[in-house]
Amino acid sequence: MKILGIGNAIVDVLCKVDDDFLQENYLTKSTMKLIDEIEFKNLLSLLRIEETISGGSVANSIVGLSQLGNHVGFIGKVSNDDLGQKYEDGLKKENVNYLYSKKKELTPTGSCLILITPDAERTMCTFLGTAGKIGHNDIEAKTIKNSEIIFLEGYLWDEGDPKKAFDKAIDNSKKVAMSLSDLFCVERHKKHFLELVKNRLDIVFANEQEILSLIDSKSFDEAISFSKNLKKNIIITRGEKGAVAINQGEVVECIAEKNLKINDLTGAGDLFAAGYLHGIINKLNTKESLSKGTELSAKIIQKIGARI
Repeated sequence: MKILGIGNAIVDVLCKVDDDFLQENYLTKSTMKLIDEIEFKNLLSLLRIEETISGGSVANSIVGLSQLGNHVGFIGKVSNDDLGQKYEDGLKKENVNYLYSKKKELTPTGSCLILITPDAERTMCTFLGTAGKIGHNDIEAKTIKNSEIIFLEGYLWDEGDPKKAFDKAIDNSKKVAMSLSDLFCVERHKKHFLELVKNRLDIVFANEQEILSLIDSKSFDEAISFSKNLKKNIIITRGEKGAVAINQGEVVECIAEKNLKINDLTGAGDLFAAGYLHGIINKLNTKESLSKGTELSAKIIQKIGARI
């Protein structure tokens, strides 16, 4: 297998809201908040559902890679319930090898309310459910060893057990890529993330906010210097300023596509990562990989949801 993703198996529930809704429910725009099942149901009762999708950050990237014709798989924990079946069916429909055998769990399948405001920003309220309980027994070392690249998400660090799954995946992998996922994730787990970035990962995806938080800096030049010194492949997305890859100390930039009709920023980073990883496994150079990532993220932000 070319790439195996390991992440939170979350059913995305897309809803349109106005800014007042966020304020009334004490939500911070453009961030991800973990909520319990009761809060999830309460919020959902106030909303109209636009669409449901088999989501989760890395799962979105893996689907994007599959749509580009790559042989990919995904491991994420669901329960044997209605949403769990929908999740599995959704990935299989996209020709993704779903490599988790679901069983009835005490906790239901995870879901994420993606609240889209008129400015196309998305605010996420995630009930991790059983997704957050993935452990080392849910991952087979043989599956990891048979994959060229393992792709992990920082969101997995938000619960206890998944860290063991994380370590098992890294210990058995040929090459490891990871997305830092979210500013709050970085701030919560800064020490762990810094250790991972410096010592255990080969490819790192971050946006500008996340990388600056990781190194406690306000200077983008410092982020570039930090990345150059690592001698790894660090990719930083900068919104309308484009993206930068610092690959083995070499800095390559790619400008953002202009004049786009932006509908929804859900999945922009996920699909960017899919395009860049597609470049790596298909032997494209760094500039071409950045361009592929930019092309996919430009496509996705002009649609609702995280599917091209």
